[in-house]
Amino acid sequence: MTPSCQLPVKVIPNAPRTVVAGWLGDALKVRVQAPPVEGRANAALCAGLAQLLGLPGAAVSVARGTTASRKLLRIQGLDLATVRQRLAAAENP
Repeated sequence: MTPSCQLPVKVIPNAPRTVVAGWLGDALKVRVQAPPVEGRANAALCAGLAQLLGLPGAAVSVARGTTASRKLLRIQGLDLATVRQRLAAAENP
């Protein structure tokens, strides 16, 4: 069975560049360069996190909160502990 998990995120659109900005409680804070128009910020968020986690683009999707700044992402292929490890490694290379 393929592992999967859900990750709460706080998204800030229209940033100068797409970057993981740390943690806000249990939610990952992510700044995305894309505007919150026609799903572009969601697409940039999912694609950026998939790349950062070493997963295919389709492995990360918005499970809840498509129009809100706080979202719940579904991540296929990794458990939550592995996601947190990879994010920590990306913050402190």
